[in-house]
Amino acid sequence: MTGRAADRARYDRATADLDAPVAIVDLEAFDANAEDLERRAAGKPVRVASKSVRCRALLERVLARDGFAGIMSFTLDESLWLVRSGFEDVLLAYPSADRKAYAELASDPKLAASVTVMVDDPAQLTLIDDARDGGREVVRVCLELDTSLKLLGGRVRVGARRSPLHSPAQVAEMARAVARRPGFRLVGIMAYEGHVAGVGDALLGRPLRSRAIRLMQAAARRELAQRRSEVVRAVRAVAPDLEFVNGGGTGSVQHTAAEDSVTEIAAGSGLYVPRLFDNYTSFSGRPAALFAQPVVRRPGMGVVTVLGGGYPASGAAGVDRLPEPYLPEGLRYDPQEGAGEVQTPLLGSPADDLLIGDKVWFRHAKAGELCERFDVLHLVEGETVTATVPTYRGEGHTFL
Repeated sequence: MTGRAADRARYDRATADLDAPVAIVDLEAFDANAEDLERRAAGKPVRVASKSVRCRALLERVLARDGFAGIMSFTLDESLWLVRSGFEDVLLAYPSADRKAYAELASDPKLAASVTVMVDDPAQLTLIDDARDGGREVVRVCLELDTSLKLLGGRVRVGARRSPLHSPAQVAEMARAVARRPGFRLVGIMAYEGHVAGVGDALLGRPLRSRAIRLMQAAARRELAQRRSEVVRAVRAVAPDLEFVNGGGTGSVQHTAAEDSVTEIAAGSGLYVPRLFDNYTSFSGRPAALFAQPVVRRPGMGVVTVLGGGYPASGAAGVDRLPEPYLPEGLRYDPQEGAGEVQTPLLGSPADDLLIGDKVWFRHAKAGELCERFDVLHLVEGETVTATVPTYRGEGHTFL
């Protein structure tokens, strides 16, 4: 029996009393992935990205490890909820326009001491001040550096369109804007190199493109390491008590950790290892989060139909954003139908061995987005579900 076949047998036995659709997290794989992130971080703390987990119980599990410290959140409302739930040191990864949440933040000493918000424009500071509603707490802020690689005098850009702050001078000027403004304290810098951390460099059957990606990423890492160091020096001249410099992502942990200017690493998807993280030369993880759909039809030889399963991931639309039919191995989508909202035909010889009611296991393309489809995650150890824990959605929260 192959490793994947053995996993399928384990998951089927563990969930034999559970009707699909059902979502699981294999705790042995989850813990092994956490250990690998720690190893690659080489002693620097890993701040866990909550967007990629979206389950309080699993956030607690990974933060209990010595190599992890702090949360990187994705909305301000989520940040406040996490602190009220007992978490500390929450860094909001994206600017917010949530005036109600800013009013709560500025009025509560515990929230203000535990949450750091992201800014990259003086207008965001004005929005926060206008939202205070009488709250006088000092708001902790972090500046985001644009990590994109600019070539040919800026005519070619590689990387996500995030912060407008690209040069050391621009970031330093934003730091001075914070320093001049009463009610704010600059405590950190963040730089997420998504074009390195989130883009696989070993695409199956595409050697030339894979080599081009590796060359681009090597150039991007060199350029960013130098620029990030210059940015940190420029900002520390304005804010010498800077607490942290955050960088990285699952796909770039070991490279970012090697930079002296970086004090902590961000990662989250590497805990679940969704399908978009299969194609890396620098690391390999174990799929930990899966969901199962039940076989409800057998339309003919070499085809079964499962209930639902059309859970596309965010990002540029394409087949790589669809879940992967994972177990049993060898199933594929019907190109005429793809992954459907209410039914999904699957083709391949393994279909002939599936019976009505059997489970087909899928991997989502992204990590935490799976949790927007399920109220609970069943935690599997060996052949047993040892706990059932709510997702954010199961606790009544859909933050974005």
